[in-house]
Amino acid sequence: MKKPSKSASNLKDLINHAIRDLEVTPDEYNKIMECAHDDSHIDKEERALLSQFQQMLSNGTIKRVKG
Repeated sequence: MKKPSKSASNLKDLINHAIRDLEVTPDEYNKIMECAHDDSHIDKEERALLSQFQQMLSNGTIKRVKG
């Protein structure tokens, strides 16, 4: 089984922080997107994390707040 990339682990940490807070600031959102695109490749794990994150934003589980 292939080990997740370092960027996927970092992305998971950033998203987990937003989940714990149930909110994400514009700065946090930008950091999440930058982390996902940092290595110019979105692998399977990153794609799944981003999908879950976007779904939680869409259904209101995580709120976008002003910084």
